[in-house]
Amino acid sequence: MAKLALNGGKAVCGKKRTWASWPISDAKDAQLVAKITKTNRWSYDGPVEWEFAEKFTAYQKAKYGLCCANGTVGIQLALEALGISAYDEVLVPVMTWQATAAACVDVNAVPVLVDIEPDTWNLDLDAVEAAITPRTRAIIVVHLYGCMTDLTRLQKICRKHKLFLIEDCAHQHGAFWKDKGVGSIGDVSSWSFQESKVLSSGEGGFNMCKTKDLFYKLYSLRNCGRPYEAAPPVFGLNKPANMTTTLQSGNYRLTEWQAALLLGGLERLDDQVKLRDSNAMFLNALLEDIPGILPMRRRTEVTQQSYFNFAFRLDTKELKVNNLQFCAALNTELNMPDQFEPPYEPLNNCGLFKPRTKTRHNLSKAYWKAIDPSRFKTPVAKEAHENSGVVAHHQILMNRPEDMELFAKAVKKVVDNIEELRAIKPAALRKKYQALAR
Repeated sequence: MAKLALNGGKAVCGKKRTWASWPISDAKDAQLVAKITKTNRWSYDGPVEWEFAEKFTAYQKAKYGLCCANGTVGIQLALEALGISAYDEVLVPVMTWQATAAACVDVNAVPVLVDIEPDTWNLDLDAVEAAITPRTRAIIVVHLYGCMTDLTRLQKICRKHKLFLIEDCAHQHGAFWKDKGVGSIGDVSSWSFQESKVLSSGEGGFNMCKTKDLFYKLYSLRNCGRPYEAAPPVFGLNKPANMTTTLQSGNYRLTEWQAALLLGGLERLDDQVKLRDSNAMFLNALLEDIPGILPMRRRTEVTQQSYFNFAFRLDTKELKVNNLQFCAALNTELNMPDQFEPPYEPLNNCGLFKPRTKTRHNLSKAYWKAIDPSRFKTPVAKEAHENSGVVAHHQILMNRPEDMELFAKAVKKVVDNIEELRAIKPAALRKKYQALAR
């Protein structure tokens, strides 16, 4: 008789079970949005936007910060503010959302795709050092899912080679390294407030930086080339005396309504991050006792970990199944269709990262060749995506601690019945799981 729910057995959780949802809002958010609607102050540089900007920047312990249209734009603005331009090389982790590398191509730089650590899926710093050339100008570190690379060593690498450090913090609002907020460590950081993110306004982005000069440049780049007017004055900054409207740019601004949602979300952020972090540590402790299940590595320098996705790995040599099989079985046990899934496709073989589909990127034969992502070989990322990696959206960590025990129970049930799962081939399983998930 089948035991796995995927084969018709009884699931660990019934279909009536409800889980934490995302995004979250409350009556106070709705009241502020309604208040803004009744005013004539809807667009950029409004009082709510700057209140949020100053509070969020202070929370991450950064010096200066400002809102922008989205996280993709935030990376582009960071590159432009630092003077990264045509043919400059920027080192980018191969496992990330496509925007991290696409923003490089959009300023005519060359994204050099670097492999990842097997136990964090963050930048492999040995691979980073091997990839540095005389053309390298910057490194973009992505704080991916719920792990960090060795940021202390990365800072030393950047100083040694005189490289800019850009932080892509889209996944880790509220994370801290040695009590320093992510986003305050590099020269410039970029953030996303897209709907699924830990802090959300549906769409939106943010930049943080260390110097007045970079703040003024970022402001002008996101506001059609206009200089910062100090109206209202923020971060104690005056209008720059030596900046005129000479920065060619466009409209990459945020609305007051989005800022209102962010201000409300910021009030809840720290408690939510702490809840996720506590639940993740508890769940990892449960998972490490299950044969064939490998928790991700948490470095000792991490003083608070934020999670966009909770992740773990399969010992595929021991279990002899891949992540597609395992995720289908786990989702069905929990009655959570498509919640657990493989991690991102590596960018060197990603359906969403196709830089050579835009003719405006064809600067020359040499550049066209340089931006071909398929030229990079990144076996660790390939293996994680195709075989061993499992991730789930951070909302699973918004549930009760006893629910973490339920998740671990479902994982253990799949492992205990792994022979049954091995008998289901991935091709057949895909169709069967899709039918069960309807």
